[in-house]
Amino acid sequence: MAGVFAAMLWGFHAMILHHAPDMFRAPQEDMSFGWYVPLFSLYVVWTERRKILDSLGAPSWAGLLAALPFLALGFLGVRGVQLRFEIVAFVGLLIAFCIPLATFLDVVTVHLRLLASSTAFAVARGVGADIVQQGTMVGAADGSFSIDVADPCSGLRSLFALMALTAGYAYFTQPTWLRRGILFAASVPIAILGNVMRILTIVLVANFASSDFATGFYHDYSGFVVFAVAILLMVATGEGITKIFERGDDAGQVADGERRLSQGACPSCVASRVLLAPIVAFALVVPVMFFQAATPEVTVAEAPNVHLAEIPGFSSEVLEPSEAELTVLPSDTVIEKRRYVADSGDWMVVSLVVGGKSKSSIHRPELCLPAQGLRMERPRTRSVAGRDWRFIDLASKDSPTFGFAYTFFNQEGFKTASHVSRIFRDVVDRSVLNRIDRWVMVTVNASRSDDAGLSYLLSRIELDGGDSK
Repeated sequence: MAGVFAAMLWGFHAMILHHAPDMFRAPQEDMSFGWYVPLFSLYVVWTERRKILDSLGAPSWAGLLAALPFLALGFLGVRGVQLRFEIVAFVGLLIAFCIPLATFLDVVTVHLRLLASSTAFAVARGVGADIVQQGTMVGAADGSFSIDVADPCSGLRSLFALMALTAGYAYFTQPTWLRRGILFAASVPIAILGNVMRILTIVLVANFASSDFATGFYHDYSGFVVFAVAILLMVATGEGITKIFERGDDAGQVADGERRLSQGACPSCVASRVLLAPIVAFALVVPVMFFQAATPEVTVAEAPNVHLAEIPGFSSEVLEPSEAELTVLPSDTVIEKRRYVADSGDWMVVSLVVGGKSKSSIHRPELCLPAQGLRMERPRTRSVAGRDWRFIDLASKDSPTFGFAYTFFNQEGFKTASHVSRIFRDVVDRSVLNRIDRWVMVTVNASRSDDAGLSYLLSRIELDGGDSK
């Protein structure tokens, strides 16, 4: 076991020594509490050491089989430079260690932002505030203030912190795993409710008092007040669970469970069994982990020479990338944008993004569109001129429905409209060929949302370079 543990630390050393500390130290992540989680876990293990030793049984083949898919996922994650795969694999192989999930749950972050902004908007309007909402932005109708519920305000970080706190509180205050699990599960709605209340109070203070005070001092320090309220709710929920279960006879269930556990414990069985499962685990894990760590320096493929070209029958103008695109995207990202207008009045805005060494240049549009106040309808995949496109109808409160489509391809000519297919293709290429692919993402906003009209517009797009049409 010591050899397996050491091999895992070596195989995942980049994540442990670089990613995790960076997340713990980053002020915008609010993950400083993470340093205390392993210490608390060690304290629990030490205080419960007798019970743990008494419960030991023979080595389990089921445990080894459960570890194999995580071992494979860890291999692909490290070799394929897919940090999310590494995190899931490491947690699966060693669930006692805590690694910040960061952007792994970005799809959840978007919905938490929408939930907080929508609830704050509804309640504030109900008490007379003259405000409007656009996606995750809530602001005054006269434009005197606007508050965007960005990623740091989604509530995901406070959710992690409260879950960690509730786990420790539940362990020491609730006698059974059922009651601990109920209290731990309650930490999720409590944290979400606390964050919604924080956003609501910021909006109310901005509307009825001072917008500068609301978005400045109050915004920075309101988190402490709301978190204190969440802790009180956690304690109250724990007390409620205790009262409910004490009405029954769960003390007898605890005694029966502990008796069955002690009867199942058989230290002599450990010595009588052949320790084949740990030996096989050692033989599998150690070579794979050391092979991961010995991955040679990855090479970056040449970027495809593609550019947005003129289209016969369409007038066009070059659009400059936004300040956000220039600031957020890595410096080796190539961005081109053009607006095309046909004689018939149909139009489309085409964006071409060529990713660099970092994977952050390319993303799923579904993660950012809702935050812009757009409603996605009828997602479907269609083939146009030998290329698959993902079609989505977009609608908002103040504009009619318009069409949206996107597709991906890389320097080798692999084409797909599936974000999942692109990720796995990238993982395989990095794992087997030790090569970073240069992916191209083409997105189109169009005046036509019907399949025939949107397909016609997409068929007219031409890309100068090796990959045209």
